[in-house]
Amino acid sequence: MQTGVAIIGLGIMGTRMLDSLTLSETFRPVVAWDPSDAARSAAAASFPELMISADAAAAIASPGVDVVYIASPPAAHVEYAVMAADAGKAIYCEKPLAVDLAEAEQLVDLVVSREVVNAVNFPFGAAPSVDFIAAQHASGALGDVVGVDLRLHFVPWPRVWQKEAAWLSKRAEGGFLREVGSHFVYLTEKLLGPAVLVDSSCTYPDDDRSCETFVTARLDCSGVPVSLTGTSVGVGPDIVEFVIWGSKRSIKLDNWSDVSMTFGGGWEVQEIYASDPRRENNSRFFAELAALLDGRPSSIASFADALSVQRIVEAVLA
Repeated sequence: MQTGVAIIGLGIMGTRMLDSLTLSETFRPVVAWDPSDAARSAAAASFPELMISADAAAAIASPGVDVVYIASPPAAHVEYAVMAADAGKAIYCEKPLAVDLAEAEQLVDLVVSREVVNAVNFPFGAAPSVDFIAAQHASGALGDVVGVDLRLHFVPWPRVWQKEAAWLSKRAEGGFLREVGSHFVYLTEKLLGPAVLVDSSCTYPDDDRSCETFVTARLDCSGVPVSLTGTSVGVGPDIVEFVIWGSKRSIKLDNWSDVSMTFGGGWEVQEIYASDPRRENNSRFFAELAALLDGRPSSIASFADALSVQRIVEAVLA
């Protein structure tokens, strides 16, 4: 029997999740809702077997729903997560948990006190590329980890395929550090343990609405220095690069799934995926999510993990 999913938010992420769920043997989309008439109509046309609800509360309460996937803009995450908790449903949420850090902390307290199954969509929690990197680190193959570099560059921001999500360009909820950088802060903590912000600098446009254009930050993970730089100025290709520098060999993650290593010379590509990385990542992620729902050990990120990331990200943006 498949696990039923309600999808709250039918923008880019909600629609991508619908596509992914149609390929899953474990999960099935039952119902969806979005405040936009156009988004609801588009989903109904593309997924004719999907029930489109009149409102969020009705979608969450629908029979056959076991998990509520929240893919709305961040300002509404807490509202929908509380609805799901009240309905006794497991919660699978996009990051960040909330716009206000205090609300995020209260949400974590709520799911812990009520023992609500909770997960956050940090795909690095269950990715073969990350498994490979973690195994190299755990085996001692890298030697001593002496530093980590994260480099981001996006022009334009938001990216072309995100242009309809106008909130991503705004300071209140969006920005590339929250949207992309947070995944790599999570990855850093997953691989190296809790991070502490040492110092940071953040540049904004002259208006009081637009998101950051330039970010630098230094973190510390139990003595390992972590450097983060991000820009959305100047022309050039997107850059998403995460490097762990080791005393014996270093390892790099490019563009989310491409892994390379160096022993001192050039980067050597590592063959991690047999076919399509996105499909393999989705398959592994859904397997780990199913394990979480069954009460078995799982590598999926929790609300508590997301809160740790959010504390660092918001401190940098501040």
